[in-house]
Amino acid sequence: MGSLFRSEEMILAQLFLQSDSAYSCVRELGELGKVQFRDLNSDVSAFQRKFVNEVRRCDEMDRKLRFLFNELEKVGIETRKAGNITAPDPQELIDLESKFEVLEAEVKEINTNKETLKRNLLDLIELQFILLQTQSFFQEAEQYSTLITGQEPGGIERGVISDTEEKGLLEEGRARSDMGLTSQTNFMFVAGVIAQERLATFERVLWRACRGNVFMRQAPIIDPLEDPTTGAMVFKVVFVLFFQGDALRTRVRKICEGFRATLYQCPETQAERQEMSIAVTNRIADLRAVLRTTEDHSVTQLEEIAQEIDVWQQKVTKVKAIYHTMNMFNLDMAQHCLVAECWCPVEDLEEIQTALVRGTEESGSTVPSILNRMHTPDDPPTYFKTNKFTKGFQNIVDAYGIATYQEVNPALYTVITFPFLFAVMFGDAGHGLIMALFALTMVIFEKRMQGSGGEMFGTFINGRYIILLMGIFSIYTGMIYNDVFSKSLNIFGSNWNASYTNTTPDYVFPSDCSCPDVCVLHLEESETTILPTQAQLFQDPYPFGLDPIWQVAENKLLFTNSYKMKMSIVLGIIHMLFGVILGFFNHIHFKRYINIVAEFIPQILFLLCIFGWLVILIISKWIIFYEDLNTAPSLLITLINMFLKFGMSPSVTCDDPGTDDCDFDDNQYSVFSPTAGAADAQKFFQIFLVIIAVACIPWMLLVKPIYLYVQYKKNKKLGYSRQIDTGSDLEPNDAETEYIVHHEDDEQPKHKSKGDEELGGQIQEEEHFEFSEIFVHQAIHTIEYCLGTISNTASYLRLWALSLAHAELSEVLWNMVLKIGFSGVSTKLFTSPVVFIDGIAIFALFAFWAVLTIGILLIMEGLSAFLHGLRLHWVEFQNKFYDGAGYKFAPFSFEAILSGKEDE
Repeated sequence: MGSLFRSEEMILAQLFLQSDSAYSCVRELGELGKVQFRDLNSDVSAFQRKFVNEVRRCDEMDRKLRFLFNELEKVGIETRKAGNITAPDPQELIDLESKFEVLEAEVKEINTNKETLKRNLLDLIELQFILLQTQSFFQEAEQYSTLITGQEPGGIERGVISDTEEKGLLEEGRARSDMGLTSQTNFMFVAGVIAQERLATFERVLWRACRGNVFMRQAPIIDPLEDPTTGAMVFKVVFVLFFQGDALRTRVRKICEGFRATLYQCPETQAERQEMSIAVTNRIADLRAVLRTTEDHSVTQLEEIAQEIDVWQQKVTKVKAIYHTMNMFNLDMAQHCLVAECWCPVEDLEEIQTALVRGTEESGSTVPSILNRMHTPDDPPTYFKTNKFTKGFQNIVDAYGIATYQEVNPALYTVITFPFLFAVMFGDAGHGLIMALFALTMVIFEKRMQGSGGEMFGTFINGRYIILLMGIFSIYTGMIYNDVFSKSLNIFGSNWNASYTNTTPDYVFPSDCSCPDVCVLHLEESETTILPTQAQLFQDPYPFGLDPIWQVAENKLLFTNSYKMKMSIVLGIIHMLFGVILGFFNHIHFKRYINIVAEFIPQILFLLCIFGWLVILIISKWIIFYEDLNTAPSLLITLINMFLKFGMSPSVTCDDPGTDDCDFDDNQYSVFSPTAGAADAQKFFQIFLVIIAVACIPWMLLVKPIYLYVQYKKNKKLGYSRQIDTGSDLEPNDAETEYIVHHEDDEQPKHKSKGDEELGGQIQEEEHFEFSEIFVHQAIHTIEYCLGTISNTASYLRLWALSLAHAELSEVLWNMVLKIGFSGVSTKLFTSPVVFIDGIAIFALFAFWAVLTIGILLIMEGLSAFLHGLRLHWVEFQNKFYDGAGYKFAPFSFEAILSGKEDE
């Protein structure tokens, strides 16, 4: 608890590491994870540091490992997760470097061979389809030629065709004129394969470039072919182009090359094509066998790599982190050692010393490493020791700002206040039970769920304990509200005797009602309105939560609104008051004693005299029973009249001072009693409170600037230079200074007392003292607190507003969805109920109600209440005492580096 209340005490240490043992010592410190190194070479570029070559070698090995990881991912082989692996020695790093180079070369060679085999296989498959399709093209042409001219088949295959007319050959429908066989001419063709998406453009360019003098036949390849380079599946088309002359042949080849079409040599005779087809088929079978063997060898090698690659990755990452850290050290040429500076917790100094000794022994060095405490005016980093339960709440606070070193940490109290305020807005025992069960499932199976489900689900996993507490507190507040899925539980019966007269006999809702449903039904039919003047409280107050009679009362909403609104004000004022009190502990710890007198005391008095009095009035009005409702005063009017009718509220005029025959102005009775004496006593007490509250404003505004001005004049008169902390209460003759006291022994250093950073930091004697600046700053803070107290109190009304919205939405879903199924759907369709139809309707409506409940009430309303809870903590609570101007302790830790959680 002490660590979570304030951050760990930190010191700045200086390390002297011998060159031979520096690597081992840094490795041990990385495994420990309790040291944050400072960069002593910030003015030196990364390329001029001592271990830049080692870092480059690690980068190169890391690149090779990424290449191997990509190859494993392509094949779909999972790596074997290794445990914590110790960083290797520098000699082992050389072996790893050579091993990675050999593995990379082997894998690349196998990939090159596979790509070559696949490309050859693709060429053969395409050639096989070309031979098949061109055979079909030539057979059709020969049959058509025989029908037209009566010549024997084979004329076209011999490449002799006559054409006396200059007509285009593109359209297949013009075959007779385009393929006229009346005269003998040389007719040439080319065959190839092109991607299907380029076919349409390819045809248009051919037509325009060759002016229609090219005849094209095409046929799609049904199955997609694998691209050997990218591995993507591509649909392709076989084409054959017929033309005349060498000029067209050159042009056609250039167009095919431009569209990346692959051309193949196709024999002219049928016998040659058949012979080539058989040879191609045999070669395809051989290539597939070779390719299968190559892939098996590749998979075998990658599986062996997968068993060790996580170990290699850990080693390379740790070595790289070590050398990167050592680049922050200074090199002492005279002593042949490395000098480092680091922040470390005082509590862990013994472990750090042990790690240094262990590192020195592992390196075989005879010279021990030295840790020397340093003293500095720099603010140390903020470090809280958290566990998996408190880490989520600490993250909520850190999202607003990292705590200033050693100031009070709100996370300790957020563990309770955050889920409680959430539950006040979300209060429903049924919805809270679902949320708690969901969080409990994540807690039980946290190891199995860790790192699965993506980033969104990972957020829920990290906040599982927050959700669990929110669910538990929601169950509690739901029982207080007596609200379970918008329905009330009649556990203890009712403590109200609501008897009344109607055209029917009297209906009573007794505490021992044996049939609550019947009782509730009768009350609903009778339109019950519960008023203290019409009901008798015949037992003690209800044991726990709200009386279930309010569920069927006409004035239910009026009562619950009043109850929740006043409760929100009470909780908000207590929350803000607690924040101001926590500021007192900050002033004591940092020795800002003037802040206690000039800020803390007037802030407490101002808050209590106005809103503390309001809380007393609210609680008193809850406790006191008013027989006559007209004597119950309005608290809002009472608070307003405290200031607007100063000295006149409550206004009472008595005809006879010795009697109670008095007239009350605007129904301004006393909250405590309807008598005139109580009204007068309350009036004079409220006058006293207003005077104190108003006096606190100049108190906050003037005392601190005047004190600082007097201190400045006193120091100037003494004629020596010393620093004055704007928040300290040090006298000139104090032995304590604002700098850290230097010690040569092992005593803990005394850090300077922290002043108010917003007031300009420290005021030095040689600097010009600007009283106006300090006064303006103090005026801003005074106005901010006084007005903020009012606005923050009103801001806590969101507790009431969201609770009302949640309850009404839950009731609407019940009445508009689930209640329809329970009332019987079949009775609205038929004269008598049909059980089968009612069962299906209830099943469907329940599923619809469950989806809406989870989607709207749990997720959307839960997120809304969560965000409003954050706002109440960040703005209304933490601004009373929390600066949040620190920076986080980021130790050199292999665990954080490997998990990717290292702070940049």
